[in-house]
Amino acid sequence: MTRTNVTATREILPETRRSLTHKFSIANYEGYLTVGLFPDGRPGEIFIKMSKEGSTLSGLIQGFCRAFSLSLQHGLSLGDAAERFRGMRFEPLGATSNPEIPECSSILDYVARFLERHYGQSSQTLH
Repeated sequence: MTRTNVTATREILPETRRSLTHKFSIANYEGYLTVGLFPDGRPGEIFIKMSKEGSTLSGLIQGFCRAFSLSLQHGLSLGDAAERFRGMRFEPLGATSNPEIPECSSILDYVARFLERHYGQSSQTLH
């Protein structure tokens, strides 16, 4: 296998930016997903705040948000980024408060599906 030296350039979001905050629940765990948007309406960062979370779950979710956000800022498409997390299975899972996504297999599965549904190339955006 031949490796080429490719340097990805990070696209920085403006200091003041539009965002969308979406309230959801998964198996009685309430959460908020905030999506920070580039000027053209593309997601460029995400933040998740869950109720009833312990320090381990909180830390893992923060790490996921950073990695997902950096991936988007370095040019990975939303579809490719979401594909990596769609279908992951761990607690909490089950019924959600969102009729568009009635059940999910984890917080990461829910977030990936929400982002694809509302910001995917073929979807109408919510911004």
